[in-house]
Amino acid sequence: MSVETEDPKKQPPEPLPDQRWKILVFYLCFYGFMTQIRPGESFITPYLLGTDKNFTKEEVTNEITPVLSYSYIAVLVPIFLLTDYLRYKPVLVLQSLSHISIWLLLIFGMSLLTMQFMEFFYGITMAARVAYSSYIFSLVTPSRYQRMASYSRSSVLMGVFTSSVLGQLCVTVGGITFMTLNYISLGFMCFGLILTLFLERPKRSLFFNRHEPACNGTSPSELQKMNAVPGQPVSHTSAAWQDLVIFRMLKELRTIVKLPQLRLWSLWWIFNSAGYYLMLYYVQILWNEIYPTRDNRKVYNGGVDAASTLLGAIASFAAGYVKIHWALWSELVIGGVTVFQASLLLLMNTTNNIWVCYVAYVFFRGSYQFLVPIAIFQIAASLSKELCALVFGINTFLATVLKTIITIIIADKRGLGLSVHPQVRAQLIACGTQLCCLGKWLIAWGWV
Repeated sequence: MSVETEDPKKQPPEPLPDQRWKILVFYLCFYGFMTQIRPGESFITPYLLGTDKNFTKEEVTNEITPVLSYSYIAVLVPIFLLTDYLRYKPVLVLQSLSHISIWLLLIFGMSLLTMQFMEFFYGITMAARVAYSSYIFSLVTPSRYQRMASYSRSSVLMGVFTSSVLGQLCVTVGGITFMTLNYISLGFMCFGLILTLFLERPKRSLFFNRHEPACNGTSPSELQKMNAVPGQPVSHTSAAWQDLVIFRMLKELRTIVKLPQLRLWSLWWIFNSAGYYLMLYYVQILWNEIYPTRDNRKVYNGGVDAASTLLGAIASFAAGYVKIHWALWSELVIGGVTVFQASLLLLMNTTNNIWVCYVAYVFFRGSYQFLVPIAIFQIAASLSKELCALVFGINTFLATVLKTIITIIIADKRGLGLSVHPQVRAQLIACGTQLCCLGKWLIAWGWV
């Protein structure tokens, strides 16, 4: 029997109209790059603590920054669902408008309430990132998913790197004030909004607007036949209910949680992401406490962000070439990286040398970025694209819940209202808890 029709090398070339996806992907990557050019972002905390705004360290730590976590958890699920239902573009427009709102409030806002609103819009922009990361999958066929995802992620990382370098050069070499840097950032965000308006709205999406078979190549009717009980007819009414998005998501979730490797890496994702983003939220406050300079030229936040982004990109790239038996060594790798991160947190919390703190932070971000693509691959290895989005969404939500609980207890003034150093110690405790839980669950699941 001939199999020539199944050989991808002998398939007919794509028709000319289909080549348009290359232009759309290029434009989306360019958009992703340009929307990351926010040179003032690395200097928001010293700007708030400086003479321009003159907020106190306690106000920034315990009243302004916690709003970001609350905003993020409040809008995460609605934006996740609206992204798919509205087919990406409206959510990207919302993200651009929120970015503009952030910089308008930073420039013109003077009260504590306006800065809290600034953090609220920041939470919206973070939740809306899912629209950009998933948009590209609506433009290409499943066979191109991996490469296109790497292109879009690389565009974002290069944008962050360029933005951080630009900000540091403007401050250190050009002597530009933080206020002027915020005006520059606002200009780039307005340009990003214009770019957003020219994005093409896809005709399909992952859950609510599907016009193709499922990602594993099997149509819903075929899935119903495969799962049908022998000797029983397939009910069309039941099939209609099973096609409902929420019903299908809940049904699939019940089965995939039984996969040991998925549980392990999801557990790492939840715990480590919570600690990682808490560090990102408060690290500028820590730097200012270690080195409270009033000379803007000696504030090197942009350079450190650039270095950590570059190392993170290199670590993410290198992770794709690590070839080990993950089913056997996953626990050891996760445990080793967690111990390394805890050591860096301890170093950052105890040192009085700002450069030591900078270096520790760079390696802290790099270690996290090293495991992210590995976790993505391990979770996605046995799942369809649809289920991957579901699992990543749930993991992100649970990490956000954990992060919010920690914020309420430790950082918020209505909780303990701790300063930044005790918060870092709390993150150390979280790392220790993660290691203890990891060992406990490994034994419970029969892995050790």
